[in-house]
Amino acid sequence: MSAAAAPLEVLSPEHVAIILTPAGLGRRFAAFVVDLSLILGATGLVSAVCHVLPGALLAIIAPTTTFLLFWGYHVWFEVRHRGQSPGKRIARLRVVDARGLPIAFPQSLVRNLVRALDMVPFGGLGLASFLLDPHHRRLGDLAADTLVVEELQRSDADTRGLRSRRDNSLDTPRLRLLAKHRVSLPEREFLLELCLRSERLDPDARYDLFESVGDHFRARLAIEDQRLSGENLVRSLVALCYDRSEG
Repeated sequence: MSAAAAPLEVLSPEHVAIILTPAGLGRRFAAFVVDLSLILGATGLVSAVCHVLPGALLAIIAPTTTFLLFWGYHVWFEVRHRGQSPGKRIARLRVVDARGLPIAFPQSLVRNLVRALDMVPFGGLGLASFLLDPHHRRLGDLAADTLVVEELQRSDADTRGLRSRRDNSLDTPRLRLLAKHRVSLPEREFLLELCLRSERLDPDARYDLFESVGDHFRARLAIEDQRLSGENLVRSLVALCYDRSEG
């Protein structure tokens, strides 16, 4: 087994320091097994259905569908579900841009096309890259400038109160979209941690910290409501980021 990779501190485009924890071999392998099982199961199902088709049609549909399943599965889930395939969701992993931002379609396409090279021979190149790279990146991650990171999990009790804020003035289609694409996963974790630990802070330090963080995200997300205090803005943003309706 490889040694655990040290947490990686990176700067977001707004020069905010965020911490990413590269995923270890065990959890990545578990995610791989789950995803491969789903792909093989879907391929078998498609094959069974296609066998009732005429020969000429079968010769076109079967290989096309199999190709799309093997090469489109990861791209679709990574882009549509913020870097998480079903296997990665179970293993609590996520693919992110090397700066901690959500993975973009071109990056997902590159990292998964290079997967073919990672698998030669029998996964040897990908494993060698993983073991030699200090941040546990396979060749596809190096080519696409991405990372597979561990996702911190909070209990439902941790986020229930924050998710259920009423009259959230930030809950608009525009801000939902901006929060989805401009607030990275580590930043969401930081905002949540700040809210959960706020009661332990000195009142003056609490006010200054929330105002500073609030001003930062007010500028980044172009939030025009000046009536919101820094703390209310942060708590409303956390409610938006952790709203389960966002998927």
